[in-house]
Amino acid sequence: MHKSLSLRLVALAATLSVAACEKEPSPPPTPLPPQYFSDHLALGNPSGATPDPAQPSNYLLSKLQYAMSYNRDQGKPNWVSWHLSSDWRGSAARQDDFRPDATLPPGWYQVSASSYVGSGFDRGHNCPSADRTSSVADNSATFLMTNMMPQAPRSNQQTWANLEDYTRTFLDVGNEVYIICGSYGRGGTGANGFAQTLDQGRVTVPARCWKVIVVLPVGSNDATRVTASTRVIAVDTPNDNSISTTWGAYRTSINAIEAATGYDLLSAVPASVQQVIEARVDNGPTN
Repeated sequence: MHKSLSLRLVALAATLSVAACEKEPSPPPTPLPPQYFSDHLALGNPSGATPDPAQPSNYLLSKLQYAMSYNRDQGKPNWVSWHLSSDWRGSAARQDDFRPDATLPPGWYQVSASSYVGSGFDRGHNCPSADRTSSVADNSATFLMTNMMPQAPRSNQQTWANLEDYTRTFLDVGNEVYIICGSYGRGGTGANGFAQTLDQGRVTVPARCWKVIVVLPVGSNDATRVTASTRVIAVDTPNDNSISTTWGAYRTSINAIEAATGYDLLSAVPASVQQVIEARVDNGPTN
């Protein structure tokens, strides 16, 4: 072999050897889609939920209309969080199109519109239909079964309906509202008596239903505008068909709900403010 050719081959082999040993730089992590940083979580992510199917008991499911921590094995949300302003209100009719949520990870059971039939429990909205009337699509999104919890009819149709109606009145006087709703425990009493699960054990009936409402004047940078004087309403009710229709009787503190659930509510609010408002029990008007 010609000497120069031999040298060139040796040099080429050495170059290839070095190139093979050099590790390609790792690609940057794929950023989360914009909806995972939605306005609905402006005051915090109570359970640190993530869009990771390997975390089925605390799966972040984010819609344009609300965000939630979904619990696959309970067939209901742990909590749902949403922002409510006059922009979300309009003339769209109630769609009543209860249906499974096809956006759940592949292989997960999808609770259906008929899963509660005959149980004595309502398909109780977390984010209410009437909070999303700006468009048909927005209203329809509230009827996904991932937004439902088994709720005693008297609680759903009267106690909670009264609280939801009252919450919307804040919009009429220049306010916007942040709402977090959830449930915990196991076993409630509906129209047909006590039950712990529905749908052959695939949907857990909660023992308690709770809600936190933060009222702010319309503005921006909302988490930083929450102060020690901001009105915050926390309610924790039994999931029982003999419940009082007066929601004010069930007011409690955020601290008490956190103790019961293990969540960190309003975590994006300055800590010094949290310390004050989370210990307080609201005593304002109820209608």
